[in-house]
Amino acid sequence: MISQKLNDQITRIGPGSEAGAVHRRYWQPAALTDEMTPGMSKLPVNLLGERLVLLRGADGTLTLTARVASPDEAPTHHPAEADLHPIAGAPVYPVVEKNGIYFAYLGEGAPPAFPNFDCFRAPDSHVFAFKGLWECNWLQALEIGIDPGHASFLHRFLQDEDPADSYGKQFRDKAADTNMPITQVLREYPRPDIEVEETDFGLKITSLRHMDGGLTHVRVTNQIFPSAICIPMSREMIITQWHVPVDDENCYWVTMFTSFDKPVNKALMREQRLQEHSLPDYAPLKNKSNDYHYNPEEQKTETYTGMGLDINVHDQWAVEGMGAIQDRTREHLGRGDAAIVRYRLLLRKAIKAVGAGQFDRLPMQDQPGTASLIGPLSNDAIADSDDWQAASWKYDMTRRAACPWDASV
Repeated sequence: MISQKLNDQITRIGPGSEAGAVHRRYWQPAALTDEMTPGMSKLPVNLLGERLVLLRGADGTLTLTARVASPDEAPTHHPAEADLHPIAGAPVYPVVEKNGIYFAYLGEGAPPAFPNFDCFRAPDSHVFAFKGLWECNWLQALEIGIDPGHASFLHRFLQDEDPADSYGKQFRDKAADTNMPITQVLREYPRPDIEVEETDFGLKITSLRHMDGGLTHVRVTNQIFPSAICIPMSREMIITQWHVPVDDENCYWVTMFTSFDKPVNKALMREQRLQEHSLPDYAPLKNKSNDYHYNPEEQKTETYTGMGLDINVHDQWAVEGMGAIQDRTREHLGRGDAAIVRYRLLLRKAIKAVGAGQFDRLPMQDQPGTASLIGPLSNDAIADSDDWQAASWKYDMTRRAACPWDASV
């Protein structure tokens, strides 16, 4: 457990806040490129506790600045373009487009370089971007993403779907080089050993599920500082997902799905997700107002939550159920929370560094070094228990060698 003062320090992100100052030293996903349709010149953006407007100039240049808004404007409010009025003299923030997402930098000084991660260097044909609104603080949204053990419980499927119908869905593939569905692995081996390693970009998290016959299932995921994760989705795709603070009590997950194999079927991926979300706010159709479509009969035979097969709904229910801002003064972390503990230490170190003006001590703030970062490795593998490290690396290298774009590391 932690004190209320510390909980406020690591969760609050508005102007003048300490965690907010850290976030403002990094590029933040401001909007999907799909949101600014042809002919639009203004788009409302609610980000880091600020009410902003994304502007597209006559020459196509993109900028972000403050807009006129009432102090109590709802975070999902989406004003019409004609009602978006920039505030004269307000700071103007730079914006760049990366594979379907507009990223904005709200900090002082020159923005940092982008790392050369797979999601950024893959061609547009192999990346699909989407987002969804969660009514909770960004930190609890991130922390569920860096908890490897939760998948065996929260996402427990009591029946294993045909992987032939798995495209675009997480945890609906077969485990690497086997005929065992990944859902079966997670269900039958629910308590992984977890190893956490600090990296130049954040954290590398390895979960080891020791199986029968001297085998180990190895799942490598990553925390990309300050608020993103990179995790395997299937043998073909990885997910790079930011947990973007709208304000203290709301956030968007903003995801790039990156394929190492065939071009992404973007029409199908978008259709799948629009079945679960409404536009223009990308709010989930299953939510607390309708009990997330909880079905007790489904819970008996199909899923742990009884809330359908979309794991985003499971995560949404879990993080929103903690309240708008999780009360960490009452929590009791254990061995399985190793990544969460390490991340909070990393965040507190970053808060201290920003407060002291020591920006070069932040992850990925070394310009030449940041631009050379590649990967990160994110995959599932099954290997002999005494050789799991080499097998995990080999599996990733084999996938990269066959990739039609340059995924070499």
